Amino acid sequence: MAVDPSDTHAPTLSDDFAAAAHSRAWLVSRPGAAVRICHLIAGDTTRVGRAPDNELVMQGSDAVTVSLHHLAIDRVTADGRCEFRVRDLESTNGTFLNGSRIAESILEPPASIRLGSQGPELSLVLEEPAALDLDQTTAIPADLVEEPAAAPAALNTYESLLSEGIERARQARAQGIAGQTMTIMRETLDHAIRRASRRFQVATVILGVALLAVSGFASWKIMKLNREKGAIDRHIAELEAKVESASNTEQADQLITQIDAYEAEGKQLQDNFLYRIGHREHDFVTEQIRRLLAEFGAEAYSVPPEFTERVKHYIHEYQGPNRPLMVRALGSASREIGVMRGVLEQQHLPGDLAYVPLVESALEGNHSRAGAAGPWQLTPVTARAYGLKISSEVDERVSVVKSTRAACQYLRELILDFGAGSSVMLALAAYNVGPSKVKQAISKTVQDPIKQRNFWYLYRVHALPLETREYVPKVIAAMIIARNPERFGF
Repeated sequence: MAVDPSDTHAPTLSDDFAAAAHSRAWLVSRPGAAVRICHLIAGDTTRVGRAPDNELVMQGSDAVTVSLHHLAIDRVTADGRCEFRVRDLESTNGTFLNGSRIAESILEPPASIRLGSQGPELSLVLEEPAALDLDQTTAIPADLVEEPAAAPAALNTYESLLSEGIERARQARAQGIAGQTMTIMRETLDHAIRRASRRFQVATVILGVALLAVSGFASWKIMKLNREKGAIDRHIAELEAKVESASNTEQADQLITQIDAYEAEGKQLQDNFLYRIGHREHDFVTEQIRRLLAEFGAEAYSVPPEFTERVKHYIHEYQGPNRPLMVRALGSASREIGVMRGVLEQQHLPGDLAYVPLVESALEGNHSRAGAAGPWQLTPVTARAYGLKISSEVDERVSVVKSTRAACQYLRELILDFGAGSSVMLALAAYNVGPSKVKQAISKTVQDPIKQRNFWYLYRVHALPLETREYVPKVIAAMIIARNPERFGF
């Protein structure tokens, strides 16, 4: 805004904001966000959420904490002044303004709006953001749409535009949006034709023909890779069934060795770029298990069908008889879980481990018959070993922060004790029944020290105690629902 030097009242930030109804305001994503957002607030009410009928639709991996209709921003004009108000639309994970959870509040820049305590963050700005097209959730940089001055520059522009189209297709696949490659490529070609001058339209058409040819080859290659993967997966499924009916550990061990060989072949196939952009997991729960395992550093090509079935079983339990427990975890106890998640992440542990207390104590922290107490159900011996005070006057095991810090130390030692790879899964098993019981059960069945640290091998040969075999899928089920509450009816 230009200022007249003779004006004795220079515009202030409040003046700018009051005049926003006559200028414009935007919602923009934070730098480095997975999906760039620059949305012009055009109407009196702007709704934000994952549902397609919102004015601003949130997408991408960061949007797991966003409800279908998460919040609304109202433009209110009174007495010649304009202000913006943000309202939470009874979202599952809450709306946070400048770090504090709110139901409704006035927006005053600089305003930081977060959808869920760990969700995507938006800022309200009054000046037009640079380098982004308006009212778009993803934007092509401005240098791709400027009129080129010479043919070499134009070719560079088209090359960049092609790269942009390929990147959009890759991101769509990564976010689970299948069947969009050809649509995105056609949109890229249409965009190039609209923006190019007549002088370069011929070059654009040639580029489009080449692009379609490359897309056709890529589609054929993706189909071929998917067929190869299907064959590998069928072999693994047949071997998994034989492992379940194996009469002894030696026979099971031979079958698992064959599974490992097929998995190695499958992992090599997964490294192919075209496979990564063309493959989509058809079973949602299986895809979520794989994603969690990858974040835990326990990534596996194939998960035993029995494990997946038990995860689905406990998801149904949380949807049915145990529904009140999950409702409480996502509602009234969400603040405590958020605190525990924060402590875990500060200690460089997966934040989703905050749902272990859901299984351990039902988030109530009552004393067990074994003397364990608090949300993490720490025994007196374990609690004191990690610095907690227990006496007739005080029991720090009931403190959410202090008990979580102690549990972090305990989990870290278990992870280090059981080694790398699937150690987080083994650490969960050991947290349930104690490391000594897990080691005793393993040593009775498995002599190979390397296999003793492989959770999936131990799970397949039933080397772990039955209670532990059920405990780990139950924790994973709680994590999956917490990440996707609306998909499971919460």
